[in-house]
Amino acid sequence: MTRRVPALPADYHPSLLHGSLQLPAVSIRGYSLELRERGGFLGDQVSRKAFSAMLDDWRRLFRELDDGEDPFGKKPTAELGKTRLDRLRGSDTPAGAVIAAASEDYAFQLAHVVRRFLRHASWRGVERIVVGGGFQQTEVGRRAVRRASALLAERGMKVRLRTLHEHSDEGGLIGWVHLAPPELLDSYNALLAVDIGGTNVRCGIVRTRQHKAANLSLADVIGRSKWGHADDDDATRREHLVQGIADMLETLIRKAKKKKLKLAPFVGVACPGVIREDGSIANGTQNLPGNWEGAGFHLPARLCEKLPRISGHDTQVRMHNDAVVQGLSELPHMRDVKRWAVLTVGTGLGNASYVNHSLRRG
Repeated sequence: MTRRVPALPADYHPSLLHGSLQLPAVSIRGYSLELRERGGFLGDQVSRKAFSAMLDDWRRLFRELDDGEDPFGKKPTAELGKTRLDRLRGSDTPAGAVIAAASEDYAFQLAHVVRRFLRHASWRGVERIVVGGGFQQTEVGRRAVRRASALLAERGMKVRLRTLHEHSDEGGLIGWVHLAPPELLDSYNALLAVDIGGTNVRCGIVRTRQHKAANLSLADVIGRSKWGHADDDDATRREHLVQGIADMLETLIRKAKKKKLKLAPFVGVACPGVIREDGSIANGTQNLPGNWEGAGFHLPARLCEKLPRISGHDTQVRMHNDAVVQGLSELPHMRDVKRWAVLTVGTGLGNASYVNHSLRRG
């Protein structure tokens, strides 16, 4: 029996713009700002490493006050897992006090960083900021974000902070349902997405579930893989990472076929940096292995060469900034404000700001 290939609209064309700033429901006002302060990037003050440094400082102080006794024993701060920090947070122990003090420091620093961003022209008028990233997936992180929001309110600022609705591993994938060509969403019920970070790369199958929610608020990830490429022996080789992404996607294509999904011939790739319309990267990839900004490197083209046809059509690859994509996963929850933004805490600090074309109150 011959398998029927879904027809595409007549106006569909494989040449798609990357890094688009104008979408049907929202405009992207700016992203990947590299604000500087104290001789470094402003975002470094609230990165994962920054919180670890604050925790280290408080551990050192407690050791001095307690005759050399460390609240966490001999385990290095970098090896203290999120689960352990959450378990100790709020406990009546020296470790609990250290975490509380470091969290307060982090909240004050985050509030300061937000104030600096709000001075930038592309962020003026922002009413709500969603904070994403792995740290905000923990209770320690969530409480720090709530505290930072309260600190801003105490200063009379109207902006409010909250954490990402989606899991930190999925927001940068789900956001692609708002960037994929609408005609593809009408013809297929799932797509492939990639989220490249300085430490990990995530790939997944995203179901649109458009038939259940026209605003795509019920989109979900039903197949996902994660690779900690920074720990890999070949992590300094850019081509090894690209091939690894292609291999992960081929595995997901086979999985989608087994699940009998109507998978779109489309891959959305979220990547750090400023993405040009032709799919090349202008800057901002300093945390990725190798040179991603050179004239001879084009990630979408490399992946297209490595990927098979999907649903009987050549596979297209579209690329955008990772913070932009993660922020767009929040679009259905941001329709009641005109201006909003996202900060993604990770190896660095991703950022993007948006303007909704219309408001939906109530």
